Amino acid sequence: MSPAISYEQITVSPIAGALGAEISGVDLGQDLGNQLFQEIHDALMEHQVIFFRDQDISPSEHVAFARHFGSLQVHPFTPNLEDHPEVLILESKKDARSAANQWHSDVTFAEEPPLGSVLLSRICPEHGGDTMWANMYDAYDALSPSMKRYLDGMIAVHSADGAKFETLHQDDGAKQDSIQDARQVMQPVEHPVVRTHPVTGRKALFVNAIFTQRLRGVPRKESKMVLDHLYEHIKTPELSCRFRWQKNSIAFWDNRCTQHYAIADYGDVHRLMHRVTVNGDRPV
Repeated sequence: MSPAISYEQITVSPIAGALGAEISGVDLGQDLGNQLFQEIHDALMEHQVIFFRDQDISPSEHVAFARHFGSLQVHPFTPNLEDHPEVLILESKKDARSAANQWHSDVTFAEEPPLGSVLLSRICPEHGGDTMWANMYDAYDALSPSMKRYLDGMIAVHSADGAKFETLHQDDGAKQDSIQDARQVMQPVEHPVVRTHPVTGRKALFVNAIFTQRLRGVPRKESKMVLDHLYEHIKTPELSCRFRWQKNSIAFWDNRCTQHYAIADYGDVHRLMHRVTVNGDRPV
């Protein structure tokens, strides 16, 4: 593991061998100058997911920080703040769970999946509720040469049909109905199985167990076998890092080259997260 690296304005400390680094020396509630923005951007490109502690910022400041990296998404299905629709509410408590406890990349059912997300912990359990991220560059690099040849140039079909967004609106029957109506008109989208990152130029696996339905032009049985193999491969511990949340901690990940898994091991304890998502580019 690399030692901490001091930039002009921040210190970057890797937390695992595969990916992930904690950044200190910055208050994300303040406006970023050009130098600070560039250092944070470069750290994200290098480490794929970066973490900040003790960031007691308002929703407006949360949105302002994320907006430095691009336009922001308003999620079509997830609850959000009324005054700040860009801020998603991810809340778990007794009889109402919001647990993304399956490896996935966000919103790949869209034509233009997100660049990344900035997730802020508002309320978190004393123990449990960690999140894991996995390095999709390394996942691709670790494949056999024959599997790489098989996958390069292949297209996968993605859809929101397999995601249970209705469970996020357990007390709102009208919203559940509107989600079901939206599913009826949403068309599946296609993305490369192996995408090239637009900044780093590296190849990364870009299929996930929640939103990827099948490989285009491949018999369904073969498609399932290949995808199941890739999903198991992604779970390899050496590809991942694990982050323990504290109140006012932030994780900012690159959705184009990572997957994440929210560990649902905290029972009925109240957990409240706010997420702002940066729009991305179509992975072609």
